[in-house]
Parts: sequence; C-alpha cells; structure tokens
Amino acid sequence: MTIEAQVTTIIQTEHLMGEVKKRHDTGSRLVQIGCGQFGDSFEINYSFERDLTFENIRIIIDGETQIPSITDLYLAAFVYENEIHDLYGINIFGIAIDYKGTFFNTAQKHPFRNPSVTDNTTSKKNSEEN
Repeated sequence: MTIEAQVTTIIQTEHLMGEVKKRHDTGSRLVQIGCGQFGDSFEINYSFERDLTFENIRIIIDGETQIPSITDLYLAAFVYENEIHDLYGINIFGIAIDYKGTFFNTAQKHPFRNPSVTDNTTSKKNSEEN
C-alpha cells in the first residue's frame, strides 16, 4: 500500500482567508481543523481534500493573536472553531454559530492552554529508564 505524502503550507495569519478561499473555489472539502500548543506558540492546521489528495494549511500564532473564522466559506468549521476557542482560549472572530465559550462544559477554563500538556520530556525520560 502506498501512502501519499501530504503537503503542509505554513502561512501568515493575514493570508488565511485568501488561502482558504482558493481551496473553497476549487471544490476542496474541509476535512478538519486541529490545534496544538508547543511552548508559547499554537499551531492551527486546516486540512482539505480534493480528488483524494490532502493538503494542509498551518498558521503559527501566540496566544493573544485573533484569527478570522472561515465559517463564511465552510459553515461546518463552527464546530472546530468553537472547540479551539473553548479548549485553547484562541480568539476566533466572526464565527457564524458562536457558542461564546459554552460549546464545552469543562471543569477548567481552556484546559489545553498549558505548555506542559505537550511537554514530552518526562515521557521520554521514563522510556529511556525502562
């Protein structure tokens, strides 16, 4: 079985809407939007598919950067965008269906906004000791 390479293009936040619109206009479907925190930075990946080919757009932001919603082009993105807001505390403006921080009911506000969540030095050290 051959696994196709996936292209990931890192862009600046101000180019996000233009890049998403290009994919929308060529008939790509939105597959997912994912977020991860790495130290003080957040990576947000937008994945698209067209003709069985995946393509990813990545923006890297700090925790204070505001990013635009893509729900004007892909309405279903409201689920991912509300999730990213609630779990990571990223400010996404213009979400078509905005739950304003109530999409998830969590014991802690923005539970994934914690650099130690992605710090794997402890797990590496434990695996080296075994």
